[in-house]
Amino acid sequence: MELESFELVLLRRPSDAPAYDEETIQRIQREHLSYLASLRASGDIATNGPVMDQPDESLRGLAFYRTGSLARARELAEMDPAVLAGRLTVDVMTWLCPQGLLTQAGHRITLSDD
Repeated sequence: MELESFELVLLRRPSDAPAYDEETIQRIQREHLSYLASLRASGDIATNGPVMDQPDESLRGLAFYRTGSLARARELAEMDPAVLAGRLTVDVMTWLCPQGLLTQAGHRITLSDD
């Protein structure tokens, strides 16, 4: 079986996350969601989303990047407004799956051989 590589980013809430007023938290969240949408639109993220019912409450979400580089995925993940604000931290690692497993709008998501 041929495997395809993605960069998996785990979004975590740090135990020492700064406290913000509700208006600021809502602004950070809007900016966070907008930033992730822009990365999906550019093709840097294949898919992402929050997690629920997780045993580790610090784990807030997952993002499957397809930059071809752990360093680039980390760079992009650390530019997330929620990360910059200290509300989230990132763990970045390689994730392997059967080639063509992830699809988007009925099309397989694959890395080009460029």
